[in-house]
Amino acid sequence: MTDFAEIHDELRSVAAGLLAKAAVDWSLLVHAGWVGLDVPEALGGAGATFAEVAVICEELGRAAATTGYLGGAVLGIGALLAVGPSASRDRLLTEVVEGHTRVALAVPGDMSPGEPEPPFGVAADGRVYGRAAFVPDAADAHRLLLPARDAAGATVLVEAGSGVAVSEQSVLDETRRLAIVVADGCEAHDIWRLDDMGALARRAALAVACDSLGVAQAMLDATVSYAGMRQQFGRPIGSFQAVKHACADMLVRVTVARQLVTGAVNDPSDETVAKAKSSATEAAVDIAGKAMQLHGGIGYTWESGIHTYLKRAALNRSLFGSPREYRSVLAARYRSVRV
Repeated sequence: MTDFAEIHDELRSVAAGLLAKAAVDWSLLVHAGWVGLDVPEALGGAGATFAEVAVICEELGRAAATTGYLGGAVLGIGALLAVGPSASRDRLLTEVVEGHTRVALAVPGDMSPGEPEPPFGVAADGRVYGRAAFVPDAADAHRLLLPARDAAGATVLVEAGSGVAVSEQSVLDETRRLAIVVADGCEAHDIWRLDDMGALARRAALAVACDSLGVAQAMLDATVSYAGMRQQFGRPIGSFQAVKHACADMLVRVTVARQLVTGAVNDPSDETVAKAKSSATEAAVDIAGKAMQLHGGIGYTWESGIHTYLKRAALNRSLFGSPREYRSVLAARYRSVRV
């Protein structure tokens, strides 16, 4: 496999430039090649890895961009890559990479860490039943992928046919679109065996951690820039000790979160993902709040845009497991090791 690490800086720079545009629609993401980054070249993708997807996720957070990348590319394509190759799966993957269709994985955003139970079930007659809430980008998808238990108890991935209902959920963060997906006897267009539901949960949590890292870095950069420009008592506020210490604390939080996220991207185990998700998402909320405070009165205005980052950070903290839940997972693991 090709090592893409050497082009990460270039990928990050290109992504930052593209996301600076006023509107970034799905077709633009397809043409940029981001949708199929970790899809094999034989199916039209770039043949890269999740490490490259993580770079894009971080830049999306840094720009607080409104896209369907999380649900459509990170989770939807991730689910298709998690099942075995077949003619139907390969055909759908190719259609998504080429931009002819959009998929979304109906994995609940309020699920707990660990080995989650699939939210849907396949009855003996082949009909699918179940419900998933806070599903990213389901409303814009042409095809929905449902993690389910079949009648024999095996974990499968179902491409839903007719009879599935999608209703949007309103959340405070206006940069994301979440929905409730309900299957009440819907048809199953295709069914593939899914061996590791936990891997999809880790991928979802890690993508949100990368996004939060981008949010935290953007807020640190904006605050340092503002502190060097804003004058008070005839000198920049960044020269005041209290402001210096606050910015230094923000930098430490970002640096620690970056180390944990990088470790999880390189080795996505339950433990590394738990550390990355709990650290990065909580740091993003704290840093965005501190950025609002250090910007003074202007930081609380709608025009400053800081509120956008704070609301995105707050949603990221809750999606796919809270920091408290992940720390409980870590604590249980360490207790078992001591015993």
